[in-house]
Amino acid sequence: MKPLDLIATAKRLVDERSSRRPRQADLKRAVSTAYHAMFHHRCRTCADCIVGTRAADRCEPAWSQVYRSLDHGHAKRQCAHRRIEAFPKQVEDVANQFRMSRTARHEADCDPHRVFRLSEAIELVESSEQAIRDLRGLPIEDRRAVAVWLILKPR
Repeated sequence: MKPLDLIATAKRLVDERSSRRPRQADLKRAVSTAYHAMFHHRCRTCADCIVGTRAADRCEPAWSQVYRSLDHGHAKRQCAHRRIEAFPKQVEDVANQFRMSRTARHEADCDPHRVFRLSEAIELVESSEQAIRDLRGLPIEDRRAVAVWLILKPR
């Protein structure tokens, strides 16, 4: 699953230059897809930081296990935890975007009465893409800390 491919799909769904205005189903699917792009980027970041990036040098079952270990609810709670402030500001910003995007995704997928404006869906897609770039741009030690923070339960 390539997160930026998911972002490209979300962008196609909200393309203002299209010959037709996006339907509500398109807007909701774009919001949900943008969230999943961020989520899968976090899964990949966790697996790469904990197990390794080069397929030739890593144990694939271990990489897949770490990738699949990220839990949506736990990640949201960790991103909302007050101790997130101990991380660099950029990490806190990415965490806030993750929480906001997850809430919007839940509304898009589960609330039949939730109506998204085109501008709102575009903003959510763009901010999700930026959050992916921001996390990718962090120094490796911060990405490793984020990976541990997202996967492991504090004790």
